[in-house]
Amino acid sequence: MNKNERFFDQSDNEVPQELVKLGRVIANLPEEIQQELEASFCEVVDVVKRRRRILNLVQEALSQLRLDIKYLMFDLESTRKERDEAIQKLNEA
Repeated sequence: MNKNERFFDQSDNEVPQELVKLGRVIANLPEEIQQELEASFCEVVDVVKRRRRILNLVQEALSQLRLDIKYLMFDLESTRKERDEAIQKLNEA
C-alpha cells in the first residue's frame, strides 16, 4: 500500500472533509510518524463511517415511523367515523 492509498483521498460524503484533509497532512509526514498515526487515523475513520451509517438507519426508521403514524391516524379517524355512523343508525332504529 503506498502512501496516498493509506491516507485516502475520498471525495464522497462518507468521510468529513476535515478527516480527508487530516489524512493528506498525515500522508505528507515522515514515514515513522505516519506509521504511529495510521492505526489511530483508521480507527477514527471507521468510527465516523459507522456513526454515519447508524445515523442514516435512524433517519430511515424515523421516516418510516412518521409514515406509519399517518396511516394509523387515518385508520383511527375512519374507525371513529364508522363508529359514529353505527351509533347514529342504532339511535335512529
